[in-house]
Amino acid sequence: SCLAVVNPNRKDDTGDLAHLCAAGVVFLTLVEANRQLREAGAKTPDLMSALDLVALGTVADVAPLIGVNRAFVRQGLTVMARRQRTGLVALADVSRMDTAPSSYHLGFLLGPRVNAGGRIGKADLGARLLATTDPREAASIAEKLDELNTERRDIESQVREMAIEQAEQRGTDAPLIWAAGEGWHPGVVGIVASRLKENTNRPAIVIGMDGDEGKGSGRSVSGIDLGAAIQRCAAEGLLIKGGGHKMAAGLTVARDKLDAAMARLSELLAKQGANEIGPADLKVDGLLMPGAATVELIEIIEQAGPFGAGAPAPRFVFPDCTINFTKVVGANHLKVTFGDGISARIDAICFGAMDTPLGPMLRDHGGARFHLAGRLEINTWRGKQSPQLRLEDAAPAT
Repeated sequence: SCLAVVNPNRKDDTGDLAHLCAAGVVFLTLVEANRQLREAGAKTPDLMSALDLVALGTVADVAPLIGVNRAFVRQGLTVMARRQRTGLVALADVSRMDTAPSSYHLGFLLGPRVNAGGRIGKADLGARLLATTDPREAASIAEKLDELNTERRDIESQVREMAIEQAEQRGTDAPLIWAAGEGWHPGVVGIVASRLKENTNRPAIVIGMDGDEGKGSGRSVSGIDLGAAIQRCAAEGLLIKGGGHKMAAGLTVARDKLDAAMARLSELLAKQGANEIGPADLKVDGLLMPGAATVELIEIIEQAGPFGAGAPAPRFVFPDCTINFTKVVGANHLKVTFGDGISARIDAICFGAMDTPLGPMLRDHGGARFHLAGRLEINTWRGKQSPQLRLEDAAPAT
């Protein structure tokens, strides 16, 4: 029988810890168990040494880095830097991490590899890696997870290209952006839905069809409750099942009701104002010239971290700059070198740029000048550090 349900999101919970992810909830439950054990005179484990796992879970779950989450991640990164957890050491090495761990590494290098097993491989691989103390087993599992993550990226890229093409054919100014395809892998439809949402600033759903049914995942934008709309459609019998919260939801739909269900969802979201949403605002924190973006400045900024969901790193605008060099890397990313037109230059990377109008605009710049916006980071290459802009947006300097 169940003795207690520990959930800070329960309606009868009066605390202020709703921002915790499951790893944080488990950790605080263990803290209380430790306290009771100590009062009983029993020996207790060192829970502080487990904060590397709490930090990884918090960032990978995109929990906001506020309150106790911030403390978990800050201390967890310190614990991780000691390289005492065999599985994380192996995963960091296979991910080619060559600097001290940061929240970026947790969210974009380690987290996706741990999750890759559950997305397209064996779901227990990540847990086995984090639990093992055998370096050889850890290296073997980490290598497998790295391979699965590469495979996941390839599958995601294929589905993303088809979904974007399909969504553009329907029109990207609709209240709901959606796409469905045969055999689209259920492990990547959520990620692709996020990409569609980011590209259009509209709620998006991506569905993988298999036989008579399709399973999909949706992502929403601020102010539009996608979960409620999907639950309404399920109650009306247009979906086999569906649920979620305001920003993310899942659904199962019969093939013969797909178009009707998406039309009804579009209608419900339009009533919430989804068809009136304009382009997303880009909030900026300051203005910099390329010559001022030094490694020393970035190190000072990083001391105010960790940065992530709910606590974004400062975003800077570099005004009236010239594009000196561009190169498409990977499937859809763009490397850029830009400068002030006199002497100072800085490198930038824009992920996913070629899936949006931004990439072609910068690649085919024709000598035009641009205002460039993004977040600064330190790029380490062969032991040498240099400033780099993680480019998020640009506008012609007219």
